[in-house]
Amino acid sequence: MPTGPGQMALDLPSRPALGREDFFVSEPNRLALAQIDAWPDWPSGRLAVAGPPGSGKTHLAHVWASRAAARILSAASLAGVDPGGIAGDAALAVEDVDRLAGLPAPTGRAAEEALFHLCNRLAAGGGSLMVSGQTPPTRWRLALPDLASRLAVAPVATLAPPDDALLAAVLVKLFGDRGVGVTPAVIRFLVARIDRSFEAAEAIVARLDRAGLAQGRPITVPLAAAALGEPEASPADPPRIGE
Repeated sequence: MPTGPGQMALDLPSRPALGREDFFVSEPNRLALAQIDAWPDWPSGRLAVAGPPGSGKTHLAHVWASRAAARILSAASLAGVDPGGIAGDAALAVEDVDRLAGLPAPTGRAAEEALFHLCNRLAAGGGSLMVSGQTPPTRWRLALPDLASRLAVAPVATLAPPDDALLAAVLVKLFGDRGVGVTPAVIRFLVARIDRSFEAAEAIVARLDRAGLAQGRPITVPLAAAALGEPEASPADPPRIGE
């Protein structure tokens, strides 16, 4: 049911669309997608994907997993994984490997040891391994030197901060994931004002979704302006995307 002003808004979780057709290709991610598409011809069967939060690392993992029938795991979950239970010729994506350094020692150490054994198992069996983090593997503070050395030589697919076109597409997708339709004017207004980051895009979409639900109104430029604490753009404001 729609909510009116003062009513409780149900901030339901969104379901991101993670198919290949949902991945918007732009200069900041074109090369990374090409490296994903180069599978199964990855050197040593490995690829590292690096990029800021929200840049599309998980989306790329799902694109590859769909093609390679790969299993996707978080790095932290490896602490409870038996490497011997994964076939040597399997395809595996491990996300957020750079976060292992921030885990409690027993968990982080167990996860690193499992990943080390998986690296060896997949290399010996002809399997494939994709790992991801916010930075390249050479900057991950891993406790196991042998694991660090194995990941450091993996080719790196880098996702750069978004340009205007990619930021606009990300905003449209984030609203779409929440089942919210917005006009091109709203997208232009936001792109011209928010920080050039995926985190900023996620934050403003969530804020506007909550505001629209709470006030029982569609997401418009005036609503976006109020959320950003700025005056509404005038018709004379120069557009920044595709015009």
